[in-house]
Amino acid sequence: MLTDEKILRKLSFMQKCVSYLKSVDAGSKELEDNYQLRSAVERNFQLAIESAIDIGEMIISREGFQRPDIYRNVFLILGRNNIVPTDFAEEFSKAAGFRNVLVHIYEEIDIDILYMFLTERLEDFDEFAGYIAEYLNKEL
Repeated sequence: MLTDEKILRKLSFMQKCVSYLKSVDAGSKELEDNYQLRSAVERNFQLAIESAIDIGEMIISREGFQRPDIYRNVFLILGRNNIVPTDFAEEFSKAAGFRNVLVHIYEEIDIDILYMFLTERLEDFDEFAGYIAEYLNKEL
């Protein structure tokens, strides 16, 4: 039960970050020119992705699945073990690569990629949350 509560807390926090990102109504030029806005968008993406990774790692540990060697593999392992569909796992694993850019190559973030994630990839988090909710409901 304790793990379920931790997963739900992380899920709630991830959704809070995603809600903020969905509220951002800015073009790529504004993201490039507005340092505060860009910083907030980058940080909320980082936190949303890290929350998803944490959730995946908790499930992997709980189920005794193979331990991931890199963050991308967290989602791939969830896919291989039918927690999320494998095609979704492959696509969502790209978020882990984006997280690495946000954390380690932050001075070179491509505005077009940031804007693409902002405008085209937010629904992935909702889909992930749905799969995790299904997983938790099966566990009851």
